Amino acid sequence: MEAKKIRNGIYLVIDPSMSSSLLFNRLERVLKLPISVVQIWDHWNEGVDKDTTINRILDMCIKYDIPVLMNNDWTLLKRYPFDGVHFDELPENFDEIKKELKKTSNTKEAYLYGMTCGNDMDVIDWATKNGMDYISFCSMFPSATSTSCELVSLDSVRRARSKSELPIFLAGGIRPDNMGNFKELDYQGIALISGIMGSDKPEEAVSEYLKQLKQN
Repeated sequence: MEAKKIRNGIYLVIDPSMSSSLLFNRLERVLKLPISVVQIWDHWNEGVDKDTTINRILDMCIKYDIPVLMNNDWTLLKRYPFDGVHFDELPENFDEIKKELKKTSNTKEAYLYGMTCGNDMDVIDWATKNGMDYISFCSMFPSATSTSCELVSLDSVRRARSKSELPIFLAGGIRPDNMGNFKELDYQGIALISGIMGSDKPEEAVSEYLKQLKQN
């Protein structure tokens, strides 16, 4: 089992608490477009059928060969064929987590590991030292879905690039009309939730974001 690579472009985060009919309809529509990776946000409504939701999302993404990551709950990688896990906070026992998951994967580098970052450069150092596959800065702008994130300065992204060669994704409140702020930054993609899945025309939203990425 080889690890899938994190590709540049659109990192789609899906909120499993949204209406399942909307979630699956919009996800199916955008998976036909160049989506780099999908993450399932650890945001579940009480009583939701987690097993059915996860399996259906995985089946849909596998059909298009798109890696799927779980947010925070790494133990789910032992039960489902996820491609990796994204941590919102530094995992205190990361070495033990990797050892445990190695038993599942039978190979040292089978999973993708990502980390949410802010303005604290110590987190960048930790992510680089501990072999993260990418980092994601949150939040670049005020966002209704990123309320737990601090606002990140453009200078922090620049400093991170000077310290690390890890792929950088930007997240939080990003719209096509504010991406011009990133023109001078060295980054590999953007992470989006409502910007795509909250749109009645998700295909058009994806196309517009991709257009802005090319221009940047």
